[in-house]
Amino acid sequence: MIGISKLYCGQAEASDALRYGRESCKLSSHLLQFSKDKKPVIVWNMTRRCNLKCVHCYAHATTMEGADDIDTERAKNMIDDLAAYGAPVMLFSGGEPLARKDLTDLARHVTRKGMRAVISTNGTLITPQKARELKEVGLSYVGISLDGLEDVHDRFRSVPGAFRKALDGIANCQTEGLKVGLRFTINKRNISEIPGIFRLLKEKDIPRACFYHLVYSGRGSDLIREDLDHNATRKTLDLIMDETRALFDAGHPKEILTVDNHADGPYVWMRLAREDKKRADEVYTLLQFNGGNSSGHGIGCISWDGKVHADQFWREHVFGNVLERPFSTIWDDPSIELLHKLKNKKAYVSGRCAKCRHLNICGGNFRARAEAFYGDAWAEDPACYLTDEEI
Repeated sequence: MIGISKLYCGQAEASDALRYGRESCKLSSHLLQFSKDKKPVIVWNMTRRCNLKCVHCYAHATTMEGADDIDTERAKNMIDDLAAYGAPVMLFSGGEPLARKDLTDLARHVTRKGMRAVISTNGTLITPQKARELKEVGLSYVGISLDGLEDVHDRFRSVPGAFRKALDGIANCQTEGLKVGLRFTINKRNISEIPGIFRLLKEKDIPRACFYHLVYSGRGSDLIREDLDHNATRKTLDLIMDETRALFDAGHPKEILTVDNHADGPYVWMRLAREDKKRADEVYTLLQFNGGNSSGHGIGCISWDGKVHADQFWREHVFGNVLERPFSTIWDDPSIELLHKLKNKKAYVSGRCAKCRHLNICGGNFRARAEAFYGDAWAEDPACYLTDEEI
């Protein structure tokens, strides 16, 4: 996660993170990416059930009917273990997390245990009553996925009216004072929608947006064909920076982040080095604090059936199951070779990644993409768009 507004527009200083000792339990949410202990943020795909039929769903979601593998009691036991272990955030995802009737109860349990609770949702099921419930239990953030403006979004979601219902969900959160933001996954079919997303942020007074790069895993993944080429990715990053700066200059600052390609960090730094050398030096320190991709280290995933993965996209590797032993025990087990190596992956990456001068701020990027493309989890990330001269 790269905070474009924090870095490029000066929303964060190194002193902000140092003031709290860079400890996950003390940092505010917007500084969590700069923690030094990297206790894992947990993405829990709590259900496969969903009311939409998204063409790009990584969770292979099913219909709304059916039961879930981890019931409420077992979920609370899992949350107890995560809280004791020091995980700072539980991100409820799916499928569609609002398909579960116990979401509010489980979010309350998370906050009572001292963790932050956030949800990733399509937004269509957030009624005024549900928004009120989520506010009352102390939910920190609601991330609502949009793939573009109305025509494009509804086409991606395969359900007419999904865009309008998502906007209703956003409005219902705002009415209750819930922090809400947008999630946008960049691909060939929607890059032209990015300026419209920025207009929506301004018009609807939405404070935050995360732009996700495409992550593909598994050999022969169809998603590889949907990814941008390197030149288009560079242009997209410049566009996001330009749009972010324009909002700041117009008096409408927003929190803008890019996710799932840590080449963005050096790219932002190199642009600042041309525009503002002093700020570039400060940003380089923050990027070192960030450390780059942290799959299997600063982020972990628990699937709907209890399986533990390095992140929510890389499901080819299973490290254990929380229905059989606690997450904390699995996560620190040195006998799980891949998980152990991911905690120090800079020592194992090869190709361009191994030779890159930005390895300490990129972290070797996504191993899932390397494995999907080359059949080797330690090969260079094919989505790195930096030139040989830049690295």
